[in-house]
Amino acid sequence: MKRFLVAAAITLTAFPALGDEDDIIKVKSTSDVATTMDRLEAAVTGAGATVFARVDHAEGAASVDLALDPSQVLIFGNPKMGTAAMQDDPVAGLFLPMKVLVYQDGAGETWLVYQDPEDMFEDTGINDDADYIKMMTGGLGKLTAKAAEQ
Repeated sequence: MKRFLVAAAITLTAFPALGDEDDIIKVKSTSDVATTMDRLEAAVTGAGATVFARVDHAEGAASVDLALDPSQVLIFGNPKMGTAAMQDDPVAGLFLPMKVLVYQDGAGETWLVYQDPEDMFEDTGINDDADYIKMMTGGLGKLTAKAAEQ
């Protein structure tokens, strides 16, 4: 038993990044969730990307008589970039289309949150230097910044 505990302690110490949030990008919005999400959706469609779904988590919670602070996720993509990623490694399809969560935290602040594309594809055969990774990273930064504006 002692050997197991020592091995577990070594494993947990050796892998501190398992709880690391560096791959999650957070952008603070000055507006409420619905307004921020409307801006994000407009920015996405204005950039020529396709919106596949807008999911209202709070609405889903209410449908089963549970409460949840405002929280919505937008699922969207650009087949030119996504297809290139999946041609390089079909496993990329697990992470695509792109997703941005907009939620209100316990303090009433609104946040846009997304996963950094470089980290998102870390466990695939995709090279971090792929042009579409840079385009996804830049695009997500611009779209979320635009949605966060007043």
